Amino acid sequence: MNRTGNRLVTGGRIDRIQPLGFVFDGRELTGYQGDTLASALLANGVTLAGRSFKYHRPRGIFSAGPEEPNSLVTLGTGGRRQPNLPATTLELADGMTAESQNRWPSLAFDMQSINGLFAPFLSAGFYYKTFMGPTRRAWMFYEHFIRKAAGLGRAGTEPDPGRYEARHAFADVAVVGGGPAGLSATRAAAAAGARVALIEQDFLLGGRLLSEHADEEAAAWLSAIEAELVGFDNVTLMRRTLAFGVFDGNTLGLIERRDDPAAEGAARQVFTMLRARAIVFAAGAIERPLVFSNNDRPGVMLASAARTYLNRFAVLPGRKILVATTNDGAYRAAFDLAAAGAEVTVADQRGAPPAGLAAEARRLNITIRTGSLIADLRGGHAVKAARLAGPDGNLEIACDLVCLSGGWSPSVHLTSHLGIKPVYRDDIDAFVPGDFPAGQFGAGAVVGRFSTADAIEDGHRAGVEAASSCGKSAAVPAPLKIDLGEAAAGPFRAIPSTGRGKAFVDFQMDVTTKDIELAHREGYESVEHLKRYTTLGMGTDQGKTSNFAALSAMAALRQATIQQTGTTTFRPPYAPVAIGALAGRAVGHHFKPVRRTPMHDRHLADGAEMLEVGLWMRPYFYRGAGSDVNEAYVAEMRMVREAAGLMDISTLGKIDVQGPDAAAFLDRVYANGFAKLSVGRARYGVMLRDDGIVFDDGTTTRLSETQFFMTTSTAKAADVQSRLEFLLDTAWPELRVAVTSVSDEWAAMSVAGPKSRDVLAAAFPELDVSNEALPHMGFIEAAFDGRALRIIRLSYSGERAYEIYVGASRGERLWSRLIEVGAPFGLKPYGVEALGALRVEKGHVAGPEIDGRTTLDDLGLGRMAGKRTGFVGEVLRHRPAFLAPDRQRLVGLECVEEGKRLRGGAILFLPGDAIAGHGRGRITSVTFSPELGRYVGLALLAGDVAAEGSEVVAAYPMRAETVRARIVSRVFLDPKGERLHG
Repeated sequence: MNRTGNRLVTGGRIDRIQPLGFVFDGRELTGYQGDTLASALLANGVTLAGRSFKYHRPRGIFSAGPEEPNSLVTLGTGGRRQPNLPATTLELADGMTAESQNRWPSLAFDMQSINGLFAPFLSAGFYYKTFMGPTRRAWMFYEHFIRKAAGLGRAGTEPDPGRYEARHAFADVAVVGGGPAGLSATRAAAAAGARVALIEQDFLLGGRLLSEHADEEAAAWLSAIEAELVGFDNVTLMRRTLAFGVFDGNTLGLIERRDDPAAEGAARQVFTMLRARAIVFAAGAIERPLVFSNNDRPGVMLASAARTYLNRFAVLPGRKILVATTNDGAYRAAFDLAAAGAEVTVADQRGAPPAGLAAEARRLNITIRTGSLIADLRGGHAVKAARLAGPDGNLEIACDLVCLSGGWSPSVHLTSHLGIKPVYRDDIDAFVPGDFPAGQFGAGAVVGRFSTADAIEDGHRAGVEAASSCGKSAAVPAPLKIDLGEAAAGPFRAIPSTGRGKAFVDFQMDVTTKDIELAHREGYESVEHLKRYTTLGMGTDQGKTSNFAALSAMAALRQATIQQTGTTTFRPPYAPVAIGALAGRAVGHHFKPVRRTPMHDRHLADGAEMLEVGLWMRPYFYRGAGSDVNEAYVAEMRMVREAAGLMDISTLGKIDVQGPDAAAFLDRVYANGFAKLSVGRARYGVMLRDDGIVFDDGTTTRLSETQFFMTTSTAKAADVQSRLEFLLDTAWPELRVAVTSVSDEWAAMSVAGPKSRDVLAAAFPELDVSNEALPHMGFIEAAFDGRALRIIRLSYSGERAYEIYVGASRGERLWSRLIEVGAPFGLKPYGVEALGALRVEKGHVAGPEIDGRTTLDDLGLGRMAGKRTGFVGEVLRHRPAFLAPDRQRLVGLECVEEGKRLRGGAILFLPGDAIAGHGRGRITSVTFSPELGRYVGLALLAGDVAAEGSEVVAAYPMRAETVRARIVSRVFLDPKGERLHG
C-alpha cells in the first residue's frame, strides 16, 4: 500500500483536506484533522517520545488511549502550560505546541540516563534504605536533591489565562463508554424513555470499532447507530469527556476538554457533577503487555494500539513487525498490518493457532512461530531486533516494531470507586466488577463480554434494565447487531521470559520483575504494600497496563491464587485531571463567596476603603478621615472618643434561640450563667470547647421567657451555629430548643461615643433612650419604616454605645437617617481598623487572643465562671497544665522608648534573656493610642514573670527590631467604666 513516511495515502478516519501544523520539541511537523498527537508523531516517524521516571530510559508510544505510560508531554507554553498529558489522548489542533519531559538537556541525550548504571543501588525501597542516615539530620541534606529529581513534567508558574467552568447536570441513565456496548445501552435506555447521558473521553464515538477499517461493516454500523442517537431528544452525547470518578448517590465527576486555541474566551475545560438515577458502566478493557528483557524499548506497543494507528489514523508504525501474543485477538492486528504492506512475524506462546487463523496468516505471508516467546530486544532509541526463545532454541529476528498482546483486563477502576471489590474469573483470567448495587449496571468488556456481538447484546440488556430501574418501560426495538467474528479463545497466562536486561512490569515508574521479587523477600507481600514499596502503579497511568502482571507475579511468589492476592485499591481520578478544571471560576476573588452587608453601596459612596474580613467586605477606613489607614484610623478613634461614630456590625453572627428550655440550654453552653437573665437585658458570654479552651464570645439578649437573641463574632458565626445544633442533636436531645441563624435577616450598626445618646434621641424621638430607660446592657424594641427595630446598649469601644438592628432591606435607609440626624453632633462612620484599636484601648479580647489556645483564666475572665458547674468545658478547664504558674496570661503593654513602636506578633523576653527561641510570650494586638500618646498592646506572657510595672523586651525578628515595654493593666482607658455607664 502506498504511503508517505509512515502515513498511508488512503484510509483512516482523518481529514486530509485539513492539515494541521504543530510543534514537538521545537520541530515543526504536520498532521491532519482527526489525528491525536501520538498518531501525528508516529506518522512523522517519531519513535522516541519520552523518558522513564527513575532510570530515564528512552521510551516510545506504547498505547492509543488513557492507559499510556510512556509518551507523556507538556502541552502549551506560559500560563497555558500543562504537564504529564498522554500524547495518545490529545486531539491534534493547529498550532499545538508540545514538548517531551523528564529529560535534560534533550530527549535524545538525557544526562540522567546515567541512573541506569546505578540500577543495583536503586532497587525497590532504595529511598527508605538510603536516605535515613548516617545522622538524624541527613534527610535535610538529601531532600534538596531528591526534590529536584522528583516528578515528571513541570507545571507553569505564570497565571493561566484560560477559563474553566463548573456545572451540575442530571440524567436518568448515565452510560460511561462510547464503544459498542455503551452505544447499544444508550439506544435501548433512550428508546425506553429515559433521559440518557453518554460519556466518552474520545472525540469520536465507537471505542474499539474505531480500530476497524473505516470502509467496512463496523463503520456502517457505527454511522447508523450514531445517527439514531442524534435523533433522540432525550440523549446527550458528551464527547471529549472523561468520567474520572464515581461518588455517592450515583454521582459522576466529569471533565470535558475544550482545548481549541481558536476559541478565545471560551471555557478551556468544564467540570460537571452529573447525578444519575442509574449508571451503565461500559468502559471496555485494556490490553496487557508481555514481560521480558528490555520490553520497554521505543518501538514496543500494544497490538491493539498498532491496529488503531493503522486503521483509524492511516499510520503504519513499522515495516518489519513482530507480534507477540498469548491469544487469538492479536492475529487481527497481524493480518491488518500485513495487508498494509508490513512484513509480519507472529510469536505465539501457545501451541498451534486455530486452523482459520493459520490459513489467513499463510495467505498474507505471515510467519507463525508457536510455543515461542520474546526473550530480549536489541536497540537503543528504536527496536532493531528481537531474540525469540522457542522449540528450536534462540532465534534473532530483525524488526522495527514489536506488538504485544497478553490478554485483556476489564477496566474496573470506576466501578471500584464506591467499594465494589473486583472478582477474579478463571474463564477469562481477569478481574471483573463484583456485585453491582441497585442502580448500577455493567456491559461489554468491563464484565468480560469481549466480542463485539456479545458487547452489543449485553449493552442492550443493561440499557433496558437501567431505564426500568428509573421507571421507564416504553417498548424498545431489537438491538442493532453486528458480528466481527472475534474468537472467544480460552485464557492463557503469559510466561515471563528471563534475560540479562531489565524486564519491566510498570513502564512509567521503572518497576521490574526483580523489584517485585525483592519486595516479596523483604516481606512486602500484600499488593498494597508492594505498590508503595516499589511505587508500582503510582504514576499518572495508575498502573493500568502493569497491575495484572504485577499481582500475577506476586501470586506466583506467594504460591497463592490470583483471587487471594487481590488488587490494589482504585481511587479517583481515573486519569489525570487539571487542578484548574476542578477549581473552575473559584479563583482569585472568586475563590470564596464574597458577602456584602446591606450598607455596602453606601460605604463605597462615602469613600470607604473596603477590606476582606473572612468572607465579608467591611469598611477598613474612610478616606475622608485621612490619606492612608495609619492617619485615618487615629482620626476615627478621636471622633468616637470625643463625639460619636457609626459602625457597620452586620457581619456579626445572629442566632435566634427559642423554646421552653432555651434558658437552660444557654446556661450549659456559656461558661457564665444565663438562666436568671431578666427579660429586656443583655449579657456578655463566653463559650468553651469540650477541652476547656475558649471557643467564642458574644452577647445574648433575652427577648422573652422563651426567646433569646444571640450574637457571635464574625469569624465564628457558622462554627457557633453548627456547635449549638450538634449539642442539641447529640448531647441534650431532650431539650426543647430550636436554634436558627438569622444573620442575613438583620442589618446591624453601632453608634458609639459621648454624644451617641443624642444621636439616638434625634433619630428616634418617640423612644425614651435615657439612662434610666435604657441602661448599659438594656434592650428596647420598636419599629422603623414598618419593620422590627431592636436597640441594645452595648459597648465594644469603652464609650457609651448602642447596637441597632433592623430588617436587612431597611439597613441602608436607617444608616442614612443616622448620618443625617447625627451630623450636628459630629457623627461620622468609622472602619474596622479604628474599631480594633478602640477595643485594644479598652482591653477587650478578640480573635488574636481567642485563638484556640487560651482558657478563661488565661484571658482574665475566670471570675465569669466562678464556681459554676455543668457547662461545656467546665471539667477540663481545671487541668493542672491550665493552672500552671508559668502559663501565659493576658497582660497590657505600653511602649517606653521614645520614637519606637510595638508590633503584633513580637516575641517577649525578660531583660537579660538571650533573644532567641519562643521567649516568654507574644504580643497579640497593638494600636497607637491618641489619648495616651504612645503604642499600647495586649500580650500573652508567662504568668510567673507578668508583674505589673516590670519591663519586658519585645523582639520582632522580621524587622530586626527590639523595643522595651512596661507591663500594665490591660484596661488602658476608663478602668471603672464611667464612660459606658454614663
